[in-house]
Amino acid sequence: MSTVRTVLGDVHPEHLGVCDAHDHLFFGSPQLPGQELRDASAARAELAAFREQGGGSVVQWTPYGLGRRAADLPLLSRDTGVHVVAATGLHQAVHYDPGTLAELRGRLADAFVAELTTGIGPSGVLAGLIKVAGGFHALDAHARWTMTAAAEAHRATGAPIAVHLELGTGVLDVLDLLCGELGVPPHRVILGHLNRSPDFTVHRQAAEAGAFLAFDGPSRTHHATDWRMPDALRALAEGGFGDRLLLGGDTTTAAARSVNGGPGLPYLLRRLRPRLEPALGKDLVERILTANPGRAFGVEWR
Repeated sequence: MSTVRTVLGDVHPEHLGVCDAHDHLFFGSPQLPGQELRDASAARAELAAFREQGGGSVVQWTPYGLGRRAADLPLLSRDTGVHVVAATGLHQAVHYDPGTLAELRGRLADAFVAELTTGIGPSGVLAGLIKVAGGFHALDAHARWTMTAAAEAHRATGAPIAVHLELGTGVLDVLDLLCGELGVPPHRVILGHLNRSPDFTVHRQAAEAGAFLAFDGPSRTHHATDWRMPDALRALAEGGFGDRLLLGGDTTTAAARSVNGGPGLPYLLRRLRPRLEPALGKDLVERILTANPGRAFGVEWR
């Protein structure tokens, strides 16, 4: 039976409710100095606000070494009544110091498997997905290393692989590597940030390959996201790929949290859902927020 691995244990996909398929409760990177998501009280407030809008689950894509605070996630989930899924994996090299990466050489896949099956550090919290990242229109040696390890960890556990696409690019290169060379089934791959590169032809090719497509705003000033998203999603739905679509918020900075005046987690349901319903229909938007995440993140764990 397929289950979604949350921080409170495995649950049936139908129990996720309305799902933010890509977001962050905690996150920190040297690329975003001073904007770290470290405040547990603010994370709790975000989850509570999301819950008030009808939200039922959040998938946190924060990977290894970027301040996941895994030990805090179960209490936040229990306090707010929102399911939380944690991630293992590795981001782009620019987010880490060389020593951290050197320490993982030769054991990266084992580290991913351990976090999926025995727990993240001493917390005992199990990860429910593997997050990796490509580069801008290309895959460098770091991306190939991390994706190769992710494929090995997928084969050992069944875990889905979620991919940060830099500005939405490199889609076909990622699929060629993960699904072509490395043999990961396409339906176990989730492609993130497709809204940032509104190339409808590439979107369709990715959907035809069988991958899940995540459109994870909200809009940032330098990303063409929200205003193109309804057209992109409608084109995919009209092509018969409505069951491949996911939506998320991708809150990565403290300023973007709703408690700090930004859109935050509630934006997905407060503003984006009603914006999409006239273009896609309420029934499809509901499926994108409920049934699709259950199939994307629900697996038969090994």
